[in-house]
Amino acid sequence: MDAIDWWGSGEDLDALQMSLRALAVFGLALALVRISGRRSFGQGSAFDTCVAVLIGAVLSRAIVGASAFWPTIAAGTMLVVLHRLIGVASLRSTWFETLIKGRPIWLVRDGRIDEACLRRALITRADLEEAIRKATGDTRPEAVASAVLERNGEITVVPRGRGGDRGRRG
Repeated sequence: MDAIDWWGSGEDLDALQMSLRALAVFGLALALVRISGRRSFGQGSAFDTCVAVLIGAVLSRAIVGASAFWPTIAAGTMLVVLHRLIGVASLRSTWFETLIKGRPIWLVRDGRIDEACLRRALITRADLEEAIRKATGDTRPEAVASAVLERNGEITVVPRGRGGDRGRRG
């Protein structure tokens, strides 16, 4: 039995061949994720999510034989290298980091809702009230010093009377 019998080629793969490819891709994907760094799959920013989805989509093609194995692995590796390069560029340039990740949006300041910011962020009053309720047990914006839509999509709420505290995430 030669390597092609074990590994397969093209899209006509049996269960053993796909299983061996899945094992190989899993090992390579784990190595790529470790190289990419924890933040690529831990923070959930739009940029990081985009990279995660693309890597998954590209590497899945190697498992099912929809694309040649090594060129597919090379494409996944390129995505990880690009992610690292953009991460380094973001560390060196605040402007570039803001371009890639965006800015936080202040939804509530001193207990007052900024309606324009809610609209811009596509956050409904119900979404905001839910975040406030999770942080304070109250739904009134007057109960909070501030609420911010963070760059990763979470809403951080700082309850009134806890000025120095960061509050809880909602």
